[in-house]
Amino acid sequence: MASNSHQEPWLLENGNIKSLNKEMRHGRTAHNMSSSSLRKKSDLTLVSKVRIGCLRQLLTNLQEVILGTKLSVLFPAIPLAIVAECYGFGRPWVFALSLLGLTPLAERVSFLTEQISYYTGPTVGGLLNATCGNATELIIAIFALSEHKIALVKYSLLGSILSNLLLVLGTSLFCGGLANLRREQKYDRRQADVNSLLLLLALLCHLLPTLFQHAGASAAFTIEATIQLSRASSIVMLIAYVAYLIFQLWTHRQLFEAQEESEDDDGVAEEVAVIGFWSGFAWLIGMTLVIAVLSEYVVATIEDASESWGLSVSFLSIILLPIVGNAAEHAGAVIFAFKNKLDISLGVALGSATQIAVFVVPLCVIIAWIMGINMDLDFNMLETSSLAISIIATAFTLQDGTSHYMKGLVLLLCYIVIAACFFVSKPPLIGKPTVQGFACHGSCHASKVEMDFILIPSKLDEDGL
Repeated sequence: MASNSHQEPWLLENGNIKSLNKEMRHGRTAHNMSSSSLRKKSDLTLVSKVRIGCLRQLLTNLQEVILGTKLSVLFPAIPLAIVAECYGFGRPWVFALSLLGLTPLAERVSFLTEQISYYTGPTVGGLLNATCGNATELIIAIFALSEHKIALVKYSLLGSILSNLLLVLGTSLFCGGLANLRREQKYDRRQADVNSLLLLLALLCHLLPTLFQHAGASAAFTIEATIQLSRASSIVMLIAYVAYLIFQLWTHRQLFEAQEESEDDDGVAEEVAVIGFWSGFAWLIGMTLVIAVLSEYVVATIEDASESWGLSVSFLSIILLPIVGNAAEHAGAVIFAFKNKLDISLGVALGSATQIAVFVVPLCVIIAWIMGINMDLDFNMLETSSLAISIIATAFTLQDGTSHYMKGLVLLLCYIVIAACFFVSKPPLIGKPTVQGFACHGSCHASKVEMDFILIPSKLDEDGL
């Protein structure tokens, strides 16, 4: 690699290759390590023969960013989704192609944040990774909020938490246990304990508005109080997340440092940045814009896909969206579980679930508040119960610091039961609440209290109205 640094100074804008020093190497997060398992080394032999400097640098960036992942085969889905939307193809096709296009983009965002962190240091890089780690879910939620599809926001974020806690963690523990039957799998309980505590805090903040809503004397008297309680709880969760970042990136960084892969017999080459800082920053902005476009397509076409495929919006949002959207990160977690590196797998699953529960969800409530939209933390009894069982089951699973395949199997079976529940559940389409066969189509001008009367007929019956 030392010779390459003299032969290929054109890799970066300033002519120097940025190495990953020891501090930065040991400060890599589990997300970075997980995503790196799906990357492939680029062969720059042909590109190096291009004599025009700017063109050579552009081709290098294209090869590293677009072709530097094993998921590059899915990139054609992005222009296909745009063409399908522009030329009025079937809406379910637009939805499916947009989902496929989001899969490699999520992995590339992680790659670009890691490249930028080579220049900014591990602390700023960790903050950047914490901000962009769940960019797809946040962007989809913002577009759904702009369309007043609050149920879609709740479904998609709930699905991300459930998939991380049960599907990703369960698959990792199950596959890792089978691949290491003759070895005891251990992990650092301290990181799991911190994440479990934050998840329990998030569960409390979700449970109270739900119980408050259902325990009230009348929806007319509880709806405003539920919204106020949800906003206060969201502020508390955001404060907890800021404290979590300080704990993770400064005071107790060693608890969250990812395990490094064991070196080969001939040693591992020193890691270097493959693109420059400003190139990485420009690519990150471009990728985020493309994610925004595809997210808008997903939000606009999910109801049409639901009608066409005969699947409920809740099933598509809670089960399908998280699986496809974060497939790269999930696959990386399973790969490291096979290698008996459970700290990385737990860092991915618990880290993502914690970030969504105590950052993305409350942030969406605050954004909705700013937009003048009344979004609360009442996810309904079925959804909140599923969340509670998932968090409690995960906490019990990780309490002893060791793992075997049976723990993973139980978590997977829990996820299958919850998925089956939402598969058979057929709630009304988003934005079309119904009561006794009547629907509110288009823009409904009923007040918030009136809408809750429609959505909670049991409350009316109890009050004798």
